[in-house]
Amino acid sequence: MAEVGFLDTNVLLYLLSADPRKAERAEALVGRGGWVSVQVLNEFASVASRKYRLGWEEIREVLAAVRAHCGVVALTPELHDRGLDLLESHSLSVFDAMIVAAAQEAGCTVLWSEDMQDGKVFESVLQLRNPFKEIH
Repeated sequence: MAEVGFLDTNVLLYLLSADPRKAERAEALVGRGGWVSVQVLNEFASVASRKYRLGWEEIREVLAAVRAHCGVVALTPELHDRGLDLLESHSLSVFDAMIVAAAQEAGCTVLWSEDMQDGKVFESVLQLRNPFKEIH
């Protein structure tokens, strides 16, 4: 079965990285396609404007490129409820729980994230993987 990946916000932020190895890895993951959520897009826009001081035109260009390669999972009340369930059962932060719920909603088998526990598996289907583990 083909690996269907969900990209966490930190992966998208590495598109802006001064570290060429991490930027290339992020570009490769986005180029393969997969999924992101509206939350991921919002978090990217917030950090890109605040921390990286990108203008809104640049931010829109990056997000348009991501959306051209990746499907987008919308936040719904049902997804929010699933996230709250994950928060309680797996001791996740609210934001991480919503990311995991969105990845599950998209039917992903891997969640690419540097911020969560590498190798953790949810419901025997979704595995967390750090795409930059070998680069550190």
